[in-house]
Amino acid sequence: MSGLPSVSDASALLSELQARGARIVSARGPGLSRLGGAGPSDHKAVTLAGETIMVPIFTGAAQRSPFELREDLTAQGATLFRLGERVARVSFARTPRFYARQTADGIPYHKLATLHGEDVLATTVLQHCVRYGNRATSCQFCAIGQSLEAGRTIAKKTPAQLAEVARAAVELDGVRHMVLTTGTPPSPDRGARVLSECADAITRAVALPVQAQCEPPDDAAWFGRLRDAGVSTLGMHLEAVTEAVRQRIMPGKAEVSVARYLEAFSEAVAVFGRGQVTTYILAGLGDTEEAILSMAEQLVQLGVYPFVVPFVPITGTPLAGHETPSPARMDALLGQLATLLARHGMRSQDIAAGCGRCGACSTLRAREKQAC
Repeated sequence: MSGLPSVSDASALLSELQARGARIVSARGPGLSRLGGAGPSDHKAVTLAGETIMVPIFTGAAQRSPFELREDLTAQGATLFRLGERVARVSFARTPRFYARQTADGIPYHKLATLHGEDVLATTVLQHCVRYGNRATSCQFCAIGQSLEAGRTIAKKTPAQLAEVARAAVELDGVRHMVLTTGTPPSPDRGARVLSECADAITRAVALPVQAQCEPPDDAAWFGRLRDAGVSTLGMHLEAVTEAVRQRIMPGKAEVSVARYLEAFSEAVAVFGRGQVTTYILAGLGDTEEAILSMAEQLVQLGVYPFVVPFVPITGTPLAGHETPSPARMDALLGQLATLLARHGMRSQDIAAGCGRCGACSTLRAREKQAC
């Protein structure tokens, strides 16, 4: 068939595609995609039925997937097949124009920041983390060092470099918001200082909403400093919601307790406002759906947007062989979460910048539209 019969069917197809991944058949290879590193790695941005999602293409599961993307060499897209049957046409994000540029000292812009989803610029300011490389403390799903080891990025981006790239991305490619994340440095601010320095330079150079992402800093005054530096929204990512799972999957990060996160969320909402503080929750690491929804209820009541995404293993990490939650499980979970969000009047489209606004790593945004 050439299209999709209903929004409901489209949402179910998106969930299955994101859970199972897809093989790409193309003489040109996978094209614009994310291999290794922080963020939605081993994925490709695919737009289907008006929704852009990140689809795994380099994972083991993707190679076994019933889905196949047969790229059209004359167009920026492909035909999606499931078990050999044509399902729908999809489109891909074009390679950004700013990727062709470089700084005066010869660093390609694409090594400083990349396009995520369809209109968000993203960068990892510090490509090192105090815990990465030490499996006694590191997050077992993390691949922050992979892109650095492969020469696809640099270890530390300066505020001036990021301001230069951000200006070009807006002017050449119409980027609408930006994500600044970072590996956690060995300092009590947990990255807030370097993020504020970068946000200040970027927002002075170009009118662009910015989300900063870090662990809760030791001093709540950093929230005001980040806002004053131009940060529009703040992301502090739980990843897992129960202490037992956190201790098993991210032993170092679990030293900052869930209770401390909840305290920091309350402090941050007082600064950034309701719906402008977000957290990233990975379904499939061991938390039950009941635990995730219970935490989501607490978060929404605090004014925090809970962005729940399916866990997708990254090649080369300890969890590379871990299963992704089934499409049926994600559909049930995200459907209930979307209802919860609607009941409290919280919407991804109201977030000024960041992962929740982009929404491509989950089908939650599509579920929100159904719940409205």
